[in-house]
Amino acid sequence: MNAPRFRIAPSPTGFFHVGGARTALYNWALAKRLGGTFVLRIEDTDAERNRPEWNQGIIDALAWIGIHADDPTFEGPYFQSSYAEQHVAEARRLFDTGAAYYCDMTPDDIQARAKAEGVTGYGGWSRDRGLGPAAGRVLRFRVPPGATVVRDLVRGDVTFDNATIEDFVLLRGNGSPMFLLANVVDDMSMRISHVIRAEEHLPNTPKQQMLWEALGHEPPVWAHVPLLVNEQRKKISKRRDKVALESYRDEGYLAEAMINYLMTLGWSPGEQEIQPWSAMQDTFALEDVAKSPAFFDLKKLAAFNGEYIRAMTPEQFVAAAEPWVAQWREAHPGHVWNQVWFLAMAPFVQQRATVLSEAPGVVDFLMLAEPQFDEPSLAKAWATDDAAEVLAETIAAFERCDWTRDAMKEAFDPIADAHGMKPGKAQAPIRVAITGRTVGPPLYEAMELLGRDETLRRLRSIPGSVHTG
Repeated sequence: MNAPRFRIAPSPTGFFHVGGARTALYNWALAKRLGGTFVLRIEDTDAERNRPEWNQGIIDALAWIGIHADDPTFEGPYFQSSYAEQHVAEARRLFDTGAAYYCDMTPDDIQARAKAEGVTGYGGWSRDRGLGPAAGRVLRFRVPPGATVVRDLVRGDVTFDNATIEDFVLLRGNGSPMFLLANVVDDMSMRISHVIRAEEHLPNTPKQQMLWEALGHEPPVWAHVPLLVNEQRKKISKRRDKVALESYRDEGYLAEAMINYLMTLGWSPGEQEIQPWSAMQDTFALEDVAKSPAFFDLKKLAAFNGEYIRAMTPEQFVAAAEPWVAQWREAHPGHVWNQVWFLAMAPFVQQRATVLSEAPGVVDFLMLAEPQFDEPSLAKAWATDDAAEVLAETIAAFERCDWTRDAMKEAFDPIADAHGMKPGKAQAPIRVAITGRTVGPPLYEAMELLGRDETLRRLRSIPGSVHTG
């Protein structure tokens, strides 16, 4: 038995869709587990919508989720436009065998004839006219009578009444091949054994299966995986939803988290959803994929990403965040990013960051000459009547205590107690003075890094303080 061959066939008409990424991972998992081949074919025949730069975008997006040309399982990319002559040759073979015929009826002709006969669509009116190829004539497939049964590993047997399928066009009036024909011919020539794709392609499947059979080939194994929907349970769309895989990459989602989450959309890896790729690859099966639509839950994706961020070592986290640190450096000329401090604070940042792009903003107060204050934070700093006294007493205590986080805490807690305040509330003017914000990483650890002199300077300089100036 030949090794199975899987494929994805995206069009270069925009960013790579997360639904396409999920389908690619399903194909990749099976190709790896079954010792097969994963074929990337870029269907670039729509000259009006295609843009060459999207070709590399597809390749880069796949590489980000672990599907890349360096792996022996990977084959391609192939470009559909390179096989136009083969598409036309197979169409003519269908004409020669009587499985297809030429039709010179224009859309207006078809509409008028359908209206006169009280039918919908094209009624096969050129089937027996014996027309040959000529400019402006389309080549149509002669849909046979009966029914077409699509055996689908996800949806079971799906039966289509051929009477509801009109004789579809294979070649346009200018002689160029239609998508359905090109898709089938490419799959046959590339020996694709499994076609795993989104549910929305199911209506095309009986037509494609007819073409496989008319060209003398056994159809592939079909599997139509569930659509991805948003919180309104509508199919996710680039017009209203964030669907570009690259946007998640650029925002700082980890590839491992995205891979893990996408695999769970329509398939369950078991009781434990957070799993490494190797475990999911070994257990994924099309027969276990659900039929119902899968909710693309942004909150759950963020939770997955947070789990993966927290599982990193501080060194791994700092290295992964470097692209966003570089952006921070570029946006803040004249300020020095202290990588040693960032590494020291990394375990605390990991507990708070959902995506890597958030990391610099959690600790940038350490790197700036002055913290960036906002009015709500300053208002909260001075929200209690005791705030000025607490600040003054804290400055006095910090002038003489040892400069360790434990010593600072030991010096501050009695101040909070004396004012009948919980430490978190009492810390408000101190935290805002140091960070510019009311929330952030552990305060004592941050002050320990800043040092006594800079800490005291910030405490004395917070707007609204009697010590300012």
